[in-house]
Order: sequence, then structure tokens, then C-alpha cells
Amino acid sequence: MGEEKGPRKVKLFFGLLFVKDDLREEVERRLALDFGEIDLRSPVLPFDQTDYYNKEMGEGIRRCFLSVKTLVKMEELPSVKRHTNRLEKLYADQEGRRPVNIDPGYLGLSKVVLATTKDYTHRLYLGNNIYGEVTLHYGSKKKGYMAWEWTYPDYREEAALDFFNQLRESYREEIKRMTS
Repeated sequence: MGEEKGPRKVKLFFGLLFVKDDLREEVERRLALDFGEIDLRSPVLPFDQTDYYNKEMGEGIRRCFLSVKTLVKMEELPSVKRHTNRLEKLYADQEGRRPVNIDPGYLGLSKVVLATTKDYTHRLYLGNNIYGEVTLHYGSKKKGYMAWEWTYPDYREEAALDFFNQLRESYREEIKRMTS
């Protein structure tokens, strides 16, 4: 029989889609106030894999990822997603169009998990109307994080994988410090 033990805390991150840099900076400041100091940022990249958000957000959408220093319990992800949904509504215009999309997730040593409000065959219900999707899985030191068949195209990009591999290394070092 297996012995129950709680999971270790994980690294919280956010994927941002936006058009205006000043809004991205404002959202980053707000996330830092709400969730802790930002410790890693990806480069800002064009979001041109789909035009899904263009009607709502306009042309020239860009993507970036950032993580916060404070580790969180995995079970906090639904409340983080609900909080970021409220932030998106706060920044929305009177017609409800979002100028920023904030997707929270967490990184563990073996996987990257995204929070979503949409159910699908490869997603598990986490509670409070939020689902979780294992978006990337860790292959090996040589391979790093790898995509699944359902992984969003922008999470497959080399720059995104570089960010998550760098974040994993930082997280791994932090775990070492905590246990030594």
C-alpha cells in the first residue's frame, strides 16, 4: 500500500496576452502586489499563431510569461484563476472586451499545468468551476519540457520552452536550498 504524503509547493506563473506595453506593465505590478515579487520574465513575443483573440483585443497581440518568487500549493490554482478572471474584467471596456488575457498556471519538476474555465477530454476538474491542463511534460535534462498533442502552439515555441526550462532550473535550485 502506498503511503500518503502531500505534494511540494510549486512555482506560480502567468501567461499574458496584450497589445499595449503600458497595460502589461500595470498588470505586472498588480500581479506582483497580489501574488508576490516577479522573479523571472520571458521576452515579449508576437502572438501570431492564431487570430482567435483579434476581434476582442485588436491587432498586434503579444505574449509574455512571468513567474513570482513565492511558491504556492497546487490546490491554490483555482482561486488564482478566479482572481485573474476578476482582474481581466476590471481592465475590460464597457462592452466586456479584454485588453489583456491573464492565464495562470504552475510549474512542478515534471509538468507545467494551466488553469482554464473550459472542460475538455484532457482536462481535470480542480474545483470552483476551474479545470487544469497538463500543457508540458518534462522529458529529460537533454530534452527539457515537451509538448503534448493538445499543447497550445505558443507554448510549443522555443522561447516559451526556454522560459519554462529556465524556470524549472530556478525552482529546482530553490527546492535544494529548502531541503538542505
